[in-house]
Amino acid sequence: MFVFLRHHRHELFDDAFQEELATLYAPSLRGQPPIPPAQLALATIVQAYTGVSDDEVIEATLMDRRWQLVLDCLDTEQAPFSKGTLVAFRKRLIDAQMDRRLIERTIEIASQNQEFGSRALRAALDSSPLWGAGRVEDTYNLLGHALKKAMRVVADQQGRELVEVAKEAGAELVCGSSLKAALDRDWDQQREKDEALGLVLNVLRAVETWVQTLQQEDALLVQSSLSAAQQVREQDVEVNEKGKSTLLMGWRKTDASALKMNRCAMDAKVAVYW
Repeated sequence: MFVFLRHHRHELFDDAFQEELATLYAPSLRGQPPIPPAQLALATIVQAYTGVSDDEVIEATLMDRRWQLVLDCLDTEQAPFSKGTLVAFRKRLIDAQMDRRLIERTIEIASQNQEFGSRALRAALDSSPLWGAGRVEDTYNLLGHALKKAMRVVADQQGRELVEVAKEAGAELVCGSSLKAALDRDWDQQREKDEALGLVLNVLRAVETWVQTLQQEDALLVQSSLSAAQQVREQDVEVNEKGKSTLLMGWRKTDASALKMNRCAMDAKVAVYW
């Protein structure tokens, strides 16, 4: 990942994409020296892939030469940006729905150059908790999260392990750490995306049948999560005359009001990176 980003960062953040990122900020004559949005976007991608915390990102920019090479701050004695700046950038990125744009462009470049596994990259980035409640969710993950929550509610209620309940319900597919990784599809191919959707919908049908076998108390606890999955299916999935399921819409924006993140003021002139 580090080698790929170091070699292709100029291609990833060409002038046009840097201009897109620059729109996240209003011009200002006040504030700190400009922090290039491309540098913050690079740090965000590496953070999502590696799963480190905001504090660990700042530490890595000072201590880890891999991060320094990617961010073009080799041997720096001062972090190129603060934790507050990083968090504020991510908030702006998500609010503008550009987190999905950043992910898709990174995967596109990886796929074109074939120097880094684009499928593994997509699975890692899509499953990252970094994007929080305000991230742009896709239908697959919305269904998977709702069904996994249903399994967990029953497991907690019955004092059992999640994997045991999932196996009983025929829902093992959605209860791993990453649904996209478990599906193991080429997400750039429509046929494989349709196959993946069919597998997830099969899990939903299995869970619907399984819920009918539960005690009334357990079934009531599951209903909220199951209803959420059913609503996603109703809104996002179309079934043709041959019974084939396809997506009506590829990406959905979850409720941004659930995002609990402090706003950090960042009045800065926007610079072009590299």
